[in-house]
Amino acid sequence: MVKPKKHLGQHFLTDENTAKKIVDGLKSDGNLIEIGPGKGVLSKYLMDRENTNTYFLDLDTESIEYLKEEYPESADRVIEADFLKYDLTKLFPNQKFNIIGNFPYNISSQIFFKILTHRNEVDECVGMIQKEVGERIAEKPGSKTYGILSVLLQAFYNIEYLFTVNEGVFFPPPKVKSAVIRLTRNNVKQLDCNEDLFIQVVKAGFNQRRKTLRNALKGFNIQTPHELLTKRAEQLTVADFVILTNLIQTP
Repeated sequence: MVKPKKHLGQHFLTDENTAKKIVDGLKSDGNLIEIGPGKGVLSKYLMDRENTNTYFLDLDTESIEYLKEEYPESADRVIEADFLKYDLTKLFPNQKFNIIGNFPYNISSQIFFKILTHRNEVDECVGMIQKEVGERIAEKPGSKTYGILSVLLQAFYNIEYLFTVNEGVFFPPPKVKSAVIRLTRNNVKQLDCNEDLFIQVVKAGFNQRRKTLRNALKGFNIQTPHELLTKRAEQLTVADFVILTNLIQTP
């Protein structure tokens, strides 16, 4: 196997069994985007999936050239682009789509935030990320690892921690273990509150997570006393944050 260059904090998967297992974690067919295909360890299995219409986005020119040469039948679906900046609606106008990939560690959170902005289009996502990030996203209230991304993603997706991946199946090997998680869109079309304000409240609460929410949310106009204000952000569910958001009086 050709060993690819490391870029953007990415560690390339080299183990075929793990690659198959990741692809098998994707339960839905239909439109699909693979983020950072590299040398195609996942891509070749995705190409074999029936009823799947896949595009491959990578920022690395060397990887793009390799994929187009190795898989000429899919060359028109291999796109050199930055996923974080690319307009995903160009690929599937007015259509739903899914996402899969071995996400670069240093931008994995940004990838999930972009998925959130496309939550009405993205039905499912299977991603391999740093283990501690995967655990944080899947965590439940009450844990010190439960945080901003946990709440925001769990508001709109069911999160499953699928399996752990050891360091030795990558080139170059990372210093930490990885995790594969699956996000499946839930039935919440819209939160029962101002969603932009909800995001502000969640971020403010966790940015001062050691404080009670009464102190962490001092910058908001909350006139009505509520028992939730005596708790810390990590103790609240998504539904609790919706209640808090609705307590805030806006101009």
